[in-house]
Amino acid sequence: MLVVCSSCRDTAGSDARPRAGELLGNQVRETAQGTGVAVRQAECLGNCKRRLSAALLRDGCWSYVFGDLTEDDAPDLVAGALLFATSTDGLLPWRGRPDCLKRGLVARIPPLAILEDPS
Repeated sequence: MLVVCSSCRDTAGSDARPRAGELLGNQVRETAQGTGVAVRQAECLGNCKRRLSAALLRDGCWSYVFGDLTEDDAPDLVAGALLFATSTDGLLPWRGRPDCLKRGLVARIPPLAILEDPS
């Protein structure tokens, strides 16, 4: 699943509506049509200093948060989601990852199963 922050502002910090994040989310949804990639928009991913933000989620796998995105990154976000969906180890491969998902990586969050207390 690809989650795009709908409340992110543009680089100028404009309060204009629709917000840049909502526009990116709409572009991602349009780009993802027919690919099988689920796209959702969420109000505020809490990454405001890095502007346009998105997250890649996959059940039982690591999750990824990205920032410093642009409205032109919709195709790369979908390409990254497809790459992640076909990963056999549950990680987003570095090789083949679009540049915006390399330079824009904010966090990699482990799946809950890894964090369970073994005792």
